[in-house]
Amino acid sequence: MDGVLIRGGRVIDPGSGTDRAADVLIRGGRVERIGAGLDAGGARVVDAAGCLVTPGLIDPHVHLREPGGTHKEDIASGTRAAVAGGFTTVCCMPNTRPTLDSPEVVRWITDRAEAAGACRVFCVSAGTVGRKGTQIADIAGCVAAGAVAISDDGDAIADAGMMREVMAACAEHGRVFMQHCQDPAMTVGSVMHAGRVSRRLGLVGWPREAEETIVERDIGNSRETGAAYHVQHISSAGTVELIRGARAAGLPVSGEASPHHLLLTDDAVARMGSAAKMNPPLREWADVVALRAGVADGTITILATDHAPHAADEKRNPVATAPFGIIGLETALALYAEALVHTGMIGWERLIGLMTIEPARLCGLDGRGLGSLIEGGPGDVTVIDLEREWVIGLDDLKGKSVNTPFLGQAVRGRAVATVVRGRVAFEMNREAVSVG
Repeated sequence: MDGVLIRGGRVIDPGSGTDRAADVLIRGGRVERIGAGLDAGGARVVDAAGCLVTPGLIDPHVHLREPGGTHKEDIASGTRAAVAGGFTTVCCMPNTRPTLDSPEVVRWITDRAEAAGACRVFCVSAGTVGRKGTQIADIAGCVAAGAVAISDDGDAIADAGMMREVMAACAEHGRVFMQHCQDPAMTVGSVMHAGRVSRRLGLVGWPREAEETIVERDIGNSRETGAAYHVQHISSAGTVELIRGARAAGLPVSGEASPHHLLLTDDAVARMGSAAKMNPPLREWADVVALRAGVADGTITILATDHAPHAADEKRNPVATAPFGIIGLETALALYAEALVHTGMIGWERLIGLMTIEPARLCGLDGRGLGSLIEGGPGDVTVIDLEREWVIGLDDLKGKSVNTPFLGQAVRGRAVATVVRGRVAFEMNREAVSVG
């Protein structure tokens, strides 16, 4: 078949302001036409009646675990999970073994993703060698090899002088620095939020200040160096306020929210144990409210999963010793809708922007046409059934790991077809999919 015709949906492209009923014809990996009543002309037809047709979703914060952790996930399995969730592009974090801190590893992952990936994969390379925070990495070389952002994700760069040096290099090479905001001196042995629940459970608490002090320090670094600075997986109401102030002052500071921090509190640890152990930790309802408000008022401009697969036997350990993190690619869209759309905080149009053009701009992918759905642009498209009700189950999880506290949760809204480079990479079994 010659191409793909997505027929009869509501086309929404926040980047261009498009919102209309139309067909989308993709040939040769690019969008050929957007309009009403298009002729399939031998193309495969996806009936999108009653659905949103959007730019392919982008997740700028995922852990694919390759190289070095492929018992948890690899590029092939992680990108299968991505397209099942409607994502056509993901940016992989550098806490691999070996660390993603050299042009050679950037090129290796890029080549591996081209061969094995179901969707586009871009590298976020490390700011320091081995993510140890003591020696600046070859940022120039990594950028030249294709790195779209810089981060020591999994650890903050604790030394203030080293952080300024890294951010100055980011400014020089036009890349955003993505910070995992955790003061290690304040979180020794910490496994969950420091509060009433941690005291009741007898677990070492993790104070909000451990996140906020790093954010406050680095906002100063952004002001000094001119570097774009991005706060990963915000968990604290205080962090939202810091970002709000920085943006009001005109600084190039942004932040992201993850599904679990928009829906759950530290009480989930008492109910579900290690399944709810996150980094940064789940906090209190006031923090959830602040994050949602930050999304609604434009302080938080990115939604990112922090997809963090772990083997089942690892997550079965007690809270004190189990690894941090959950998977998120397959379930994120519905969970974002649960937290933000169904609660009336934002509409679907805004949600799509937070998952397409905004992360594309963050990582410079908009310059490649990603994050938009326009004629002549990349043939990356997500079809979303807003009313599809489903219960999150093991069969819905396409990666290697199943570590999520959301199993069994009823949700509404789902990606039912994902097109990457003009190829249908994922589709639900729907009578609406046919051949023209």
